[in-house]
Amino acid sequence: MTVPIWITLLNIFGILAAAVLLAALLTWGERRLLGLWQDRPGPNRVGPFGLLQVVADMIKLFFKEDFVPRFADVPVFILAPAVVMATMLLSFAVLPISPTIGVIDLNIGLLFILAMSSMAVYSVILGGYASNNKYALLGGLRAAAQTVSYEVFMGLSLMGVVMLSGSFNLREIVSAQQDGWYLLPQFVGFVVFFIAGIAESHRLPFDLPEAEHELTAGFHTEYSGMKFGIFFVGEYLSVILISALITTLFLGGWLGPWLPPLVWFSLKTAFLVLLFILLRAALPRPRYDQLMQFGWKVMLPLSLLNLLVTAGALLWIG
Repeated sequence: MTVPIWITLLNIFGILAAAVLLAALLTWGERRLLGLWQDRPGPNRVGPFGLLQVVADMIKLFFKEDFVPRFADVPVFILAPAVVMATMLLSFAVLPISPTIGVIDLNIGLLFILAMSSMAVYSVILGGYASNNKYALLGGLRAAAQTVSYEVFMGLSLMGVVMLSGSFNLREIVSAQQDGWYLLPQFVGFVVFFIAGIAESHRLPFDLPEAEHELTAGFHTEYSGMKFGIFFVGEYLSVILISALITTLFLGGWLGPWLPPLVWFSLKTAFLVLLFILLRAALPRPRYDQLMQFGWKVMLPLSLLNLLVTAGALLWIG
């Protein structure tokens, strides 16, 4: 059945607007939750519960000086923040929110999202390189090594889900979980993917590319104004995307009793976003060598073992 064009447009603009708005609100929500967990108030002055702090921050960023370093590679310097925003928003295009909400039903939707996450690293590398700043360059190099390494484990951790569902189509993966979520049979894959997602989105405790106690601010040291704001929003979009992807692949997507599908999807995604924030409040940052060793010596063997066990179990049952 052909979908009317107005419904398609409503899905496109609705999902994009919701993603950007939620990413902006998450900057407030994270600070409030960190304040609650650390026994301090958090933002509470501007508007009810400090909710208008988001608007105040946006106004500040809009009117801040848009500084470009004298010796920077200007075209690349300007392009870098746009890359991360574009790749994150393109990833939301193939994400099924509910049976009726989604931009496009792509047969290789999972591969498309992995490709977009790979493209996002160009934003960080180009931003660090174009700044002509040694701290920014070191942050960009760290991000390149960290992201490329953890993408390997991220992709391998999902192969068990692909084998169980027999598809790269995200809607078909959700439908295949009618009889049970993949969280239990693919628990190792879930853990590996979640940790790799933290590293991919440069969130604490894996925010080594922007470690302020070593690199002043890492790859975005020289950025200010709305360019810095785009980097910032891109990071929160990444958190929401990883949480929504885990919901789709391991937690049954929109499936659930009694409540509407959109509510189930939103509740599961919100729970995972809270988990991202809690990790920031609870865990210290490792050294960079420890981060890389953990990836190649722990995450890689675990993801390969999960792949072999899943394949063996399917052959045994089949």
